[in-house]
Amino acid sequence: MDDDLIETGDAPRSRYTKLPGKGFFYPDSLDDERAERRARETIEGCEAVVIADGDADGLACAAMIREAYDAALDAEPFEDAIAARLADEEDADSDESDETADGDGEGGADDDEADPTADAHAESPVGLLSAGPYSIDTALERVERYADDGVDLFVCDLCPDDYEWIAEPLEALAESTDSTRWFDHHQWDDETAAAVREAGVDLVVGESDEECTADVTLRSLDREFDDRWAELAAVTRDHDLWIKEDPRSADLADYSYWAGAEEYAAVIGAYGVDLPETVRSFVEERRVEKEARIDLAVGRAVTHEVGDWRVAVTYGRCSQNEVAERLREAGADAAVIVKPAGSASIRGSDDFRHAHEVAGKVNGGGHPQAAGCKPDIYDDMLDYAHHWSTEGQACKRVILAAFEAVAEEVEAADGDTDVDAGDDAAE
Repeated sequence: MDDDLIETGDAPRSRYTKLPGKGFFYPDSLDDERAERRARETIEGCEAVVIADGDADGLACAAMIREAYDAALDAEPFEDAIAARLADEEDADSDESDETADGDGEGGADDDEADPTADAHAESPVGLLSAGPYSIDTALERVERYADDGVDLFVCDLCPDDYEWIAEPLEALAESTDSTRWFDHHQWDDETAAAVREAGVDLVVGESDEECTADVTLRSLDREFDDRWAELAAVTRDHDLWIKEDPRSADLADYSYWAGAEEYAAVIGAYGVDLPETVRSFVEERRVEKEARIDLAVGRAVTHEVGDWRVAVTYGRCSQNEVAERLREAGADAAVIVKPAGSASIRGSDDFRHAHEVAGKVNGGGHPQAAGCKPDIYDDMLDYAHHWSTEGQACKRVILAAFEAVAEEVEAADGDTDVDAGDDAAE
């Protein structure tokens, strides 16, 4: 394939935001081979391994765990790499990993083999593997393959939809590790949580509407952390729970989105929420492109009436949380952002707390007000070609059908409650 076909280049933003980033076109076989090699380099010889979601919350946990083991990486090489990226005008539109928020990938310095920090993943005695909700099993299998007996294993900010598909590697690791601890704040199924604990895992799940996983990790680790770590947890929570009272939380979220996992963990480990000037300049530069993509996605949105809800649905490569907020401000109860790579983000509001229920019907899950999914509707590249050329028409259709199904269930449940109340009154 001609590189020019998948590079942003001089193409209009209205066109390239309808397509996935160039990483999508990298064959899975080659990507898996590289990921396997990096995992081996990361894990071998470590005294502890962290499997974490690659967002600000998960990576804050990794930074805390490294601090507890005195295993933090030096931030200076990463700052030098950021300065070099800022100086490189050709890097202005290199944001090719827009799926990070749902765990599908990461961008930044440690994706570049030529970068001087390219080997950072192998330098800390506490290895870090980024994973998403659908790759927990793969990460566990890699730890099982490459970790020495007696290591400490941590899993952070991840919730499996079903225990069965992680059972084999998790149970094997529970036998071979010195300890296996799992910190999270998502909504767990009782049976899955019980099975994880029965496997010998120390599972701590915080209240999903009160704590982020950084809060859970901070209070669960046997270490006296100084105040900057509590501040980091609080600011991370501000964005992760969509409180948005502290403007610094947007800086953390954006930086984690554009940086590689090792870079983010090293920099916030060194500076906490007070990001250095180089990082702030990098974030501000990238926000110009980000805001333009948000405007395009909001302009593409169409609002549907589903039951009592107004559901705004849009498409494009963009920052889904900010797009959802703009759509809520315009009157939507819920927002769906369908992405060119085939997945979708579902965001709720005070009037819509069923995002995880909708996602659960289309191969996904999450929180009541924030969830993700990837409908099982893509059999070949022709399906993806149709997806891009129709701005996700088929994906939108199945997700709206899921909204309709949930609306019927909610209506039926409300009816049952009314009947029960009437019966009580009659008695």
